Amino acid sequence: MTQAAKNVFIASKHPKRAGVSGWVATLAPRTPQPALNGPVIADVTIIGGGFAGLSAARRISRLDPNARVAVLEAGIVGEGPAGANSGFIIDLPHEVSSDDFSGESEAKFRQSVLIQRSAIALATEMATENGWGKDVFDPCGRYSVAISAEGDRHLEDYAQQLSKMGEDHRLLSASEIDAVTGSPVYTSGLFMPGTVIVQPAAYIRGVADCLKEPVTLYERSPALSFERLGTGWLVKTPQGSVQAAKIIMANNGHAESFGFFRGRLLHVFTYASLTEEFDPSRLGGERKWAATPALPMGTTVRRISTGAGDRILVRSRYSYNPSIAVSDAAIQRAGHLHDGKFSNRFPTLGGVGMQYRWAGAMALTRNHVPAFGEIERGVFAACGCNGLGASNSTASGIAAAELALGHDSELGRVYARLAAPTALPPQPFTAIGAKIHLAYREWSAGSE
Repeated sequence: MTQAAKNVFIASKHPKRAGVSGWVATLAPRTPQPALNGPVIADVTIIGGGFAGLSAARRISRLDPNARVAVLEAGIVGEGPAGANSGFIIDLPHEVSSDDFSGESEAKFRQSVLIQRSAIALATEMATENGWGKDVFDPCGRYSVAISAEGDRHLEDYAQQLSKMGEDHRLLSASEIDAVTGSPVYTSGLFMPGTVIVQPAAYIRGVADCLKEPVTLYERSPALSFERLGTGWLVKTPQGSVQAAKIIMANNGHAESFGFFRGRLLHVFTYASLTEEFDPSRLGGERKWAATPALPMGTTVRRISTGAGDRILVRSRYSYNPSIAVSDAAIQRAGHLHDGKFSNRFPTLGGVGMQYRWAGAMALTRNHVPAFGEIERGVFAACGCNGLGASNSTASGIAAAELALGHDSELGRVYARLAAPTALPPQPFTAIGAKIHLAYREWSAGSE
C-alpha cells in the first residue's frame, strides 16, 4: 500500500547544510526560536522556514490575523538554502526570447513579471514596516554583464525586447560598466532598476523575527512525518507534534522526500565563494553593486561594502545531486573555479583570498513551472523554485497561503493556470541527461 493510500507521509531524508554561507557567518549571532516540544494545535502548519514558508506565514497573517500558524524549520532560520541564496529578488524574466513578445510569448512575459513583482511587493511591505536598512534590503536594481561578443549580443537582444515591453532599462558600454564594477574585463552591461538586492540571511531572519502571534516559528524542528487525523493532519517532529486542518509544504526539493512530485524534480546545487575583506581603494568603481551573467549559467558577482572593508561574492558552477546533498570536496572543486573567475575579473585584487565557500540547493522542473497546488486534501505545495529562490519561492508561498485560505487574487489565478510539472525520464536517463545538459550549458557560457 502506498503512503498516499494510507494517508501517512514519512520523510526519507532531511536538509543538510552545505558549507559555511558567508551571508550567515558575517552576521551577528542570533538566538533561535525554541524547538517544538510537545503537542500543539494550529489552523495551518507550514513545513519549511525559508522564502516560501515565511512568506506564506506572512500572507496568512494579513488575510486572517486570528489564524494560528505553526512554522516548522528543520534547522536554524537563514542557515539553510535561503541563506545560501545570492540575494536577487528579480522582477523580470531571467531570459527573454529573441523573438517578438506577441501572443503566448508576451503573455508568458507578463505572467513572470506579475509573479516576481508580487514577491517584491511583499518584501517591500515588510522592509518598510520594519525599517530595514539597505544592508538588508536595497531596491537598487541589478546589472547583467557580458564578457564576450556573444554576451554583448544577448544583452542587446534583451534590451530590444524590454523596450518593446515598455520596461525601463539602460545599456552600458565597456567603459560605463567598468566605472560601476571596477573590472576592465566586462565588455558591456545592462541595468534593470526593478530588482531588489538583499542580504539573504539577514533578510530571512528579519522576516522570521517580525512574525507575531498567533504565528509561531519553531526552529530545529524538522517534520518527520504527517498523517491524516480526522478531517485534518498531524505533523510529527522529534520532540512534538502539530495538529492542524491544513499543511503548506514549503520545503522545495524535500517535498519529494515525503513522496510528492516523485520523478518530477531535478535537484541541482549551485556554488558560491565570498572573499575576505579588502581595502576598498584597491578596486575602482562603486562600492556596492550586483550583477548576473549575460548568458545562462554564467557567473554572478556582487560587491558588498561592509564599512570597514569590501568583499566580492562569486557564484558559479552547477551540479545535479539527486541525494539533495553535496560533499565538501565538491564545494572545494567549485571554489577553484571561483578563484580563477575572481582573479580574471579583478586583477588588482591579487592576494585577496576566499574566506567562505558554500552550496545552495535548487529544485527545478522540466517544464519550468512550480511544484504547486493542493496535492492532498488540505495539503498545499509551494515548491520548485526553478533557480530563482528569492522571487519564485516568495511568490509561491503567497499563492499557497491564498489557496489554503480560499482567497481569490490575480496571482492565485495565474498559479491556477500553470501546468503541472512534467515527468522526467526514468533513471539512469535523467541523471545522464541532467549532467550532460548542465555541462553543456556551462560550456556554452564560456568565459561568462
